[in-house]
Amino acid sequence: MKTHAHLSIGAIFLSLALVSCEDKISPTLENAAPILAVDAWINNKPGKQVVVLSQTQGYFDATNPPGITGALVTIINNSGKVYSFVEDPLSVGNYVWMPAANEVFGPVGQSYTLAIQLNGESFRASSRMGRVPAIDSISFETEKRIGSLDSITRAAFWATDPVGSGDTYWIRSFKNGVPLSKPQEINIAYDGGFSAGGVADGVVFITPIRRRINAVDKDANGKQLSPIAIGDSINVQIHSVTLAAFDYLNQVSIQTNRPGGFQELFSTPLANVSTNVTNTNINGSKAIGFFNVSAVSTAGKRYKK
Repeated sequence: MKTHAHLSIGAIFLSLALVSCEDKISPTLENAAPILAVDAWINNKPGKQVVVLSQTQGYFDATNPPGITGALVTIINNSGKVYSFVEDPLSVGNYVWMPAANEVFGPVGQSYTLAIQLNGESFRASSRMGRVPAIDSISFETEKRIGSLDSITRAAFWATDPVGSGDTYWIRSFKNGVPLSKPQEINIAYDGGFSAGGVADGVVFITPIRRRINAVDKDANGKQLSPIAIGDSINVQIHSVTLAAFDYLNQVSIQTNRPGGFQELFSTPLANVSTNVTNTNINGSKAIGFFNVSAVSTAGKRYKK
């Protein structure tokens, strides 16, 4: 009898959950004061580097976050070199560092401190530029769909994690010059695998990571489209990131890649992602966002049948 009672209660709960999923609600959220949002992903690729400062806004506000003007932005490495970021008059909220001829941001192995002076407050964040492996090649593989006459073509990159545990990476990919930026397309690696427990130090990146450089697109009927067609180009970048940045990207993926519907009942609860930006005054205003300095390796290839 006790077992049947539990089953009945479970069935009732499930029924209520299903009914509740049909209800549309419009919750009233409290208005929170806007705070500083920092987007500072710096790398050693040739060209300008940009720190973006904006204000947070209401959850249901679909407009672009307003940029912040009048800040003083610098990055200092542990050798004392100062990189000054100048406010871009043509793009509100963008602060730009322009390299001299043949100069790149770096070097690898050094630590960096981001300093932001804004409205009498001082914000800080730190990062270290880690090593990054070279990309040996990019390959394409075509296979027949199960139970279908058509085929699907995917790309994969080939690279080997250097010996020495603890390297973390963000693998970014671009199709025909357009970055793949959907939540399910965030591709991160700990050494050559998914996590510290993967025991993948010093090996070729595992297959799921190597293949996760492909676009995730479906047609109107929900059928997976072939990521690669004849003439498409793929560019892959491996960015070294700190462990804190690795955790941040993982949190972003979890919080933005939401299944919706009934599955949402069993998903990770919504929560704020972490930040490494802090106010030097413990009683001062808060900030969100992240600062990371990356070394980058890159490779590209066009698919020709």
